[in-house]
Amino acid sequence: MALATRTDRRPSMTRTLWGSTVGKKAIMAVSGLVMLLYLVVHMIGNLKIFFGADEFNGYAHWLRVMGEPFLHHEWALWIVRVVLVAAVVLHAVSAYQLSRRDLRARPSRYVHKRARASYATRTMRYGGVILGLFIVWHVLDLTTGTVHSGGFQSGHPYQNVIDTFSTWYGNAIYIVAMLALGLHVQHGFWSAAQTLGAGRASRDRVLKTLANVLALVLTVGFVSVPVAVMTGVVS
Repeated sequence: MALATRTDRRPSMTRTLWGSTVGKKAIMAVSGLVMLLYLVVHMIGNLKIFFGADEFNGYAHWLRVMGEPFLHHEWALWIVRVVLVAAVVLHAVSAYQLSRRDLRARPSRYVHKRARASYATRTMRYGGVILGLFIVWHVLDLTTGTVHSGGFQSGHPYQNVIDTFSTWYGNAIYIVAMLALGLHVQHGFWSAAQTLGAGRASRDRVLKTLANVLALVLTVGFVSVPVAVMTGVVS
């Protein structure tokens, strides 16, 4: 008589992580921190525009040759891009699925009103949508040149930035997106710290302060570029 085969296999760790609410929150937290690290570096790079065209264009060229000769031309840049795309997709999908679970868990409104959440918390979903749309526009504008105003010049990022922020809509899209980014970082950083176990009561005030500082620095740093172009400080 043949022995019965066992069909109830244990789910893999990856499936368990992805399938659980705690796992999705952890994925959101880690992917969010990856994007935050990129944003800090990206902002510092953007500020090189204040040192002139040669400095800014030289930095853009370095991004394409970093890692050489160990890596081929633009390989390091493409590695960064792939990691960022993966982080954005994991972050967005996790956020959407957690939101759907939350709605299914409470299909009717609460009888008693809960304490009013902060503005950043209440706009996380909308801010995420704004940022997702902005990323698409930003890539089409300054990477591929598809929607760029004027003549897009490959290899001349300084002039391309000037062109973008010489239009009212270029400035409006960018500034609105950066304000949404600031609110997203303000709540997201603190939430990620809570998820990853760093948000103990003794550190709560420090983490919230750090979240506020990060949000403010990133918002001011990114917005300073279009403001500088609009006011003629950078031209």
